[in-house]
Amino acid sequence: MKYPDTESSCLEFKEKIPQKDQIVKTTIGFCNQNGGKLIVGISDNGNIVGISPDDAAEAVESLGQSIFESSIPPILPLVYTQTINDLTLLIIEVSSGTNKPYYRKSEGLEKGTYIRLGSVTLRATSDIIEELKWQARGRSFDTLPVYQTSQQDLDLEKIQEFIQSRKTEKKAKITKELLRSYYLIAQEHVHTYASTAGILLFGRDPQHYFSEAMIICTHFKGIEGRDALATIDCMGNLFEQFEKAFDFILSRLSRSFTIEGPRRKETLEIPEEAIREALLNMIVHRNYHQKSPSKIAIYQNRIEFFSPGTFFGPLNLRNLKLGLSFIRNIAICKVFREAEYIEKMGSGLITIFKAYEEASLKTPSVIEGEGFVKCILPREPKPEESEPDELQAILELFVTAREITISDIMKAIKISRTTAGRRIQELQNQGLIEQIGKGKGTRYRKIG
Repeated sequence: MKYPDTESSCLEFKEKIPQKDQIVKTTIGFCNQNGGKLIVGISDNGNIVGISPDDAAEAVESLGQSIFESSIPPILPLVYTQTINDLTLLIIEVSSGTNKPYYRKSEGLEKGTYIRLGSVTLRATSDIIEELKWQARGRSFDTLPVYQTSQQDLDLEKIQEFIQSRKTEKKAKITKELLRSYYLIAQEHVHTYASTAGILLFGRDPQHYFSEAMIICTHFKGIEGRDALATIDCMGNLFEQFEKAFDFILSRLSRSFTIEGPRRKETLEIPEEAIREALLNMIVHRNYHQKSPSKIAIYQNRIEFFSPGTFFGPLNLRNLKLGLSFIRNIAICKVFREAEYIEKMGSGLITIFKAYEEASLKTPSVIEGEGFVKCILPREPKPEESEPDELQAILELFVTAREITISDIMKAIKISRTTAGRRIQELQNQGLIEQIGKGKGTRYRKIG
């Protein structure tokens, strides 16, 4: 007989009673996250095999005290037995702790703090330990002050653009009260600082304070390896990073064209809304305290979105499609939602899976690793990609420029004026770019 649930970040099976050290580490991992159960008497494949009733009774008497004495702050587990089909199970259960981080007394805070990653218990990194401390205080990292800053480090023009983009109160004045309501500033005693969210969303120079808060986008040749066809570092505030990364991804994918009546319909090889949601999820839910960039890797058969930080809250790979949402960055999510980049929390991954299902494409996947989450959007396998042709190279110029000239094309791609003119005409015939102005002032702009 199989146990009705499967192993996860909140549930672990053991066939025999493990060493007390391992039990302590597992219970600490549960307490530092969302609570959980360690059930002894179940095999790796989920079959209920049971343990000796005498061994279970002895464990019930000793384990509670052992866990209490071995952990700081002290953990009070619930240790009991359960009988299923005359087979005895030993269950050690703990709730999510309120005094995080919990750690093993004999190892100390830095080496003895444990967390759950999927069905595995791992030693927490220093970044994760800091995040556990913020959780215990009810704080979010993006609302904390950046002590080297002041309110002057925020771009008020960009904040005003955001205020005017909202559906309500478009004429609101920028006051300290308004900035505090969006957690863009943090005040301590008589000092006013820009918050982490303030710098990342509206800072004049976000990378000066958070050098790794950026997105590296790379298009690789083939399905593996590191042979890059094109790459771009998306910097600036989070909105600017989104636009640059989104444009880069679209510029590297193929399109098909069909004629419907008098109009030509353009279809991207994978659903555009899935790309948008995967990118937004990566931006608003990443751990910005973790000093590493977000990364997007485009391969011949997939796109990988690599986000620093593990799942926040009791999410796991089994419940992602349920629309559950646990917010790590409350200020960033609030601004992105009111700016109408995201409709409602928890819908992003549902949109991704649904878009792929409707397009009859291979199902996307999400992987949680040690310190990262990776979302993978499959692409239909195509012949080996080579260096981009001249038309594609021209389109890529629009990733960093709104308008370009013939001279820009000649210089960037190293082709003659005559060839550049022909390529521009081809792109105009395809409806991809439009001409602005005439004569020496002629410029070209991408459509859409």
